[in-house]
Amino acid sequence: MNIISKFISGFLIGTVNILLGAGGGMLTVPLYRRMDMSQKQAQINAVATILPITIVSAIIYLKNGDVKLTDTYIYLIPGLIGSIMGTFLIKKLSNNILNVIFSLFMIWAGLRLLFK
Repeated sequence: MNIISKFISGFLIGTVNILLGAGGGMLTVPLYRRMDMSQKQAQINAVATILPITIVSAIIYLKNGDVKLTDTYIYLIPGLIGSIMGTFLIKKLSNNILNVIFSLFMIWAGLRLLFK
């Protein structure tokens, strides 16, 4: 991928992440895989890519009064605990297992969106 393709991809990832409230990682992982990263490397780098994008959008939404942190606690605290556990778990899983899990999740998410 050349620099222009990477720039356009990054723009699309940020846009999709904000418009859908997620999904940026689903685009980012395959892009990193195209850059010859292993599944594990792609997923870890996707998190590092999406985190700043999400922080910026969260700050804008908070400043505009579109969201209240008190509404997020029910998911935020368990989500933080899950993310800590996930960082230890990803080290133990093989790239093949992660690839299957990621693929199944993408299929499930797509089907759920289509039929809901």
